Amino acid sequence: MRHRFLTLIALCAALAGGCDKRPAVTPTPDPDPDPDPVPVTATLVKGADISWTTEMESKGYKFYNAAGQERECTALMKELGMDAIRLRVWVNPEGGWNGKADVVAKAKRVQALGLKLLIDFHYSDTWADPGHQTVPAAWKGKNAADMAAAVKAHTQEVLQALKDAGCDVAWVQVGNETTQGMLWDSGKVSGSTVGQFCNYFKAGREAVKAVFPQAQVILHLDNGWKLATLDWFLGLMKQSALDYDILGLSLYPSYWENNAYPDWTPKVKQFVDNLPKLKQSYGKPVMLVEFGMPASQPDKARAALQYLLDNTKAYDYFLGIFYWEPEAEHDRNNYDYGAFSGGKPTAALAPFARQ
Repeated sequence: MRHRFLTLIALCAALAGGCDKRPAVTPTPDPDPDPDPVPVTATLVKGADISWTTEMESKGYKFYNAAGQERECTALMKELGMDAIRLRVWVNPEGGWNGKADVVAKAKRVQALGLKLLIDFHYSDTWADPGHQTVPAAWKGKNAADMAAAVKAHTQEVLQALKDAGCDVAWVQVGNETTQGMLWDSGKVSGSTVGQFCNYFKAGREAVKAVFPQAQVILHLDNGWKLATLDWFLGLMKQSALDYDILGLSLYPSYWENNAYPDWTPKVKQFVDNLPKLKQSYGKPVMLVEFGMPASQPDKARAALQYLLDNTKAYDYFLGIFYWEPEAEHDRNNYDYGAFSGGKPTAALAPFARQ
C-alpha cells in the first residue's frame, strides 16, 4: 500500500490531486481477445502479502507460531489458515529486495506449500501508491510507446522467470493502487483525463496473458470505502473500455489521524455496502488485496476482519482478503499495521483459521 514507506507511522492516504492536461487516450482495440479467465469459485481466498519475508530473514528475524515453535514465514501463514500469498515486484530495487530474483525465491516457497500466488507489479524501483508512481530509473525519458513496451517486457520477463521456476500464478496486479494512474507523468489519471494509463495497463495485461493465459488480471485502487472516488476512476476506465478481470481494493479503516486511531466500523461497513453497487455498475468480481489494522489493537483488528468475513458471505463475486504484511512489527519494519508481536501472530489473524 501507498503507506508502505518504512517511516510510516502517521501517514494518511490522501489522493494526489495532479492536473495532467494531456488529452484522454483511448486504448487501441485488441485484435486477439484473451482466453476466458478462470471461473470465479465460491471459495473465499484468505491470504497475506508477506513480501518483507526474505529481507527480514537477512536481518536475523525469526517467526514463531502461538506455541513458540519457530516457523518459516510462508509456512506459518498456511498454518494460520491462509491459502494464498501476495508478492510485490519492483523493477531495479536497491538491495535487490522485491526484484525478480527475490520474488522467484519467495514464490518457490509458495508453490512448494500448495498455496495460490498473487503477483503485484509496482512498475517502479520502489513503493508505488496514489501519492508516488515514480518511473523506474532505467525507463526515464522514454516516450509513451517505449514506456508501454518496457511495461510489457518487464511483466513478461518476471512472469516467465516464475513459470520457468515451476511457479503457477493465479492473479496479477498490473500496477499498485493506481487511483491516480501509474508511471507519472505520462500515465497520470486526473480529472477527466487518463493520459497513457490505459495503454500501459493494456501492455501489462497482454504480457500476463502471454505467459499465464488463465491468470486473472487485477485493477487495483486504494480506499475501498470511498465510493465517489471509485466511481470517478472506474467510470473513466469504463469509458475507455479498459479490459481487466477483477477489481482489487485496499482498506485500512483505522489509519492514524488527529493523534488517534479512529473507529474502524464506519469504513468497513461502507466497504461492504459498496460491493453490490460496484458489481452492478462495473460487472467485475472484487478482491480485497490489502487490509490492515493497528498492530497495537489486535482485538479490534480481529473484530474488523471477522466482520468482513461474515458480511461478505452472501456475495459470490467477493473473492477474498489479503492481510498486508501481517508479519511486520514496528520494532522490525517500522510499520504499525501488521499482526505480529515478538515474532508471533496476534489475535488479529484468528478469523482466518476459523473459516
